Amino acid sequence: MNEPVQQQINIELGEKEAEGIYANLAIITHSPAEFVIDFTRVMPGVPKAKVLSRIIMTPQHMKMFANALIDNIEKYEKKFGEIKIAGEQASGMTFGFQPPTKDEKFH
Repeated sequence: MNEPVQQQINIELGEKEAEGIYANLAIITHSPAEFVIDFTRVMPGVPKAKVLSRIIMTPQHMKMFANALIDNIEKYEKKFGEIKIAGEQASGMTFGFQPPTKDEKFH
């Protein structure tokens, strides 16, 4: 019986990419074939925001990504404590990344 051979992937991180991009808003849209995540940065008092990065994934990869995020958040909270989510701003408007409702969670 032959066991599957594990392939090693060499991933390079360029200088520009290593700096990272700060985003506080993600807009997620989808079609039957793909999910599109647009990352942007919203600043108080600025009525316009530019998409800084767009990531496109198949539904299968999106679900695997969501599960990996959940796994990493659980590991983070085990090590550093619960991440608190502030909720709504005083103006009643929400700002930044929004947590999914109970019906929207991936598992």
